[in-house]
Amino acid sequence: MLLAQTGSNMTKTGTTASQFLKIGIGARSIGMGGAFTAYANDVTAQYWNPAGLARVTGGEATFGHISWIADIGVEYAAVSYELQGFGTVGATVTSLGMDGIPVTTTEKPEGTGERYDAGDLSIGLSFARNLTDAFSIGFAVKYIHEYLWHMSSSGVAFDIGTMFTAPFLNGLRLGASISNFGPKMKLDGRDSYIIYRTGSAGNNVVNAEYQVAEFDLPLMFRVGLSSDLYKSDDWKVTLCLDAVHPNDNTEYLNSGVEFGWSDIVFLRAGYKSILEKNSEQGFTAGAGFNYRMTSGLAVMLDYAYLDFGRLDAVHMISVSARF
Repeated sequence: MLLAQTGSNMTKTGTTASQFLKIGIGARSIGMGGAFTAYANDVTAQYWNPAGLARVTGGEATFGHISWIADIGVEYAAVSYELQGFGTVGATVTSLGMDGIPVTTTEKPEGTGERYDAGDLSIGLSFARNLTDAFSIGFAVKYIHEYLWHMSSSGVAFDIGTMFTAPFLNGLRLGASISNFGPKMKLDGRDSYIIYRTGSAGNNVVNAEYQVAEFDLPLMFRVGLSSDLYKSDDWKVTLCLDAVHPNDNTEYLNSGVEFGWSDIVFLRAGYKSILEKNSEQGFTAGAGFNYRMTSGLAVMLDYAYLDFGRLDAVHMISVSARF
């Protein structure tokens, strides 16, 4: 006896393209469990909540590396600059790549001698502005490109975010953002072409093509809270909580805390993907060091650790400068 699959057993996992867009950038934010929607006040706000870019004064740039699972590497760079009286503009570049993988076929299961590679690229532009002393809004547009050997796909996506500081609640910050809103993507290229030989001698050639499906982008809706639980001349303790609703998985929570001493040394911890079904991500930790070289230049070094359950742990490092 066969039973049809019921709706309660259906899952949205694996139903979107460009999965690299879900990899958060910034060692600082990942060290806090990815709970950064309402606390995004550095150049990486372009990823988490573009409205937070309006809270970045002057100019800032960051460069980072992520040692992702399965020997995958992610590199990113971001820059922003405040235009007095207009707003803050920014740009980001994120690239995912991996070592070449041997090509195997049914005739040559040990390999043909060829190697294929795969990767992703995202290039974005952002703009944010403080509409009032307490309310900010931001927008981002990004070009997305994926490739897999001789196949590729490209598209454009948009982000929007808001941030509000409640002055009557001890500086409680509220943030919300929508990321990766855009059209479906589909791989296209010569690997989808097929040549059929028909007839008794196989002299007739019929050209055909695999029908490749289209997939949505990983749309994410984030709502976050952050508050400075304790603040003095030397110490600051900030607590953050995010609720995330993706279109390709179950809803989940991110939580994190940051301890800062004299705006020089920072310790961070958090827990990622709370309540997400079958999640491997979990505990996060990180540290940061802020060194002011001159009155107009400061350099920051940040590190983050992400526990990935049965998979290898993820390590992130970033170097930033404020000017």
